[in-house]
Amino acid sequence: MLDAQEKTNWDLPDEAATAALATRMAAAMHEGAVVYLHGPLGAGKTSFARALLTALGVGERIKSPTYSLIEGYQARAMPAWHLDLYRIADPGELEWLGLDALADPSALVLVEWPERGAGALPAADVALHMDYAGDGRRAALQVLTARGERLRRRLR
Repeated sequence: MLDAQEKTNWDLPDEAATAALATRMAAAMHEGAVVYLHGPLGAGKTSFARALLTALGVGERIKSPTYSLIEGYQARAMPAWHLDLYRIADPGELEWLGLDALADPSALVLVEWPERGAGALPAADVALHMDYAGDGRRAALQVLTARGERLRRRLR
């Protein structure tokens, strides 16, 4: 049985530390996953997502999906989707995006502001909670599924 309250924590004193964590997670990612990225504005969610996608081999420019809401990539052998739902007021607004592709179990799905898409998104395997910590940041990985637990074990 998974303990959804157990979290793995990291101190991230600068953007390089955030990128290093993303690189570690990319190395541990042997299958698709749904990753919810929680945190206030400026906590490093987009920087983490960009670094993760880069570490997974995305060679093209990784754009913030703040205005487009969703950007798709090919990362290693898996499709990857990066969503930023900050501008969504109601989950019903996501219907026109055609989110069926997010249900692909081989896909990596990174969702910033997932609470704004509640009920319209696939369930998360892990949630990465990012926040300010002095001049730096802090990240806490919360495991929510068996697939998320496999990812956390490989991160150790």
